[in-house]
Amino acid sequence: MSRAGFVLAGGRSSRMGRDKALLPYRGTTLIEYLAGEVRQAAGSVCLVGPPERYRVLPFPVLPDLYPDGGPAAGIHAALRATRADWNLIVACDMPALTAAFLAELLERAESAGRRGLVPLAPSGRPQPLCAVYHRACLPALERGLEAGRRKLTDLIADLDLAVWPVAEARWFQNPNTPAEWAAIVSP
Repeated sequence: MSRAGFVLAGGRSSRMGRDKALLPYRGTTLIEYLAGEVRQAAGSVCLVGPPERYRVLPFPVLPDLYPDGGPAAGIHAALRATRADWNLIVACDMPALTAAFLAELLERAESAGRRGLVPLAPSGRPQPLCAVYHRACLPALERGLEAGRRKLTDLIADLDLAVWPVAEARWFQNPNTPAEWAAIVSP
């Protein structure tokens, strides 16, 4: 089965006060670290976000096709560009993710018999920005975006995704403020 990996970037990072993707992390930037983990798990990686902001990084960059469409537009751009059946899609602000966890996510998605897999945090909240989408999800996602729907949790309800309850919330930590970032990088 073919796989591809994508890292979504380009949010406003307004509470952080600077682009979260470019925060220094483990000797590089957060997005470069995550891109490496995604590539190791999926075999390839592409960034999805404003090319003018990320073209200096050593990865291909896809623009959103629905400006101001939020994360749903990023997933759409990835699924529109992919040639792979199974697409690992991760937000650029989850520093705890590892290639091993992401590879397990892909394996579970491929064996679930559905059009993808979204993990559930211990709180029961779905984590659609650390999930696997089959390229067959594209038409339903595109219809939703064309209809003006932008809320990702509403859109994924139409995609026939399996769920995977994950026991540890740490995987899905996404710092939004300088204080939250400091707590992660210097616990």
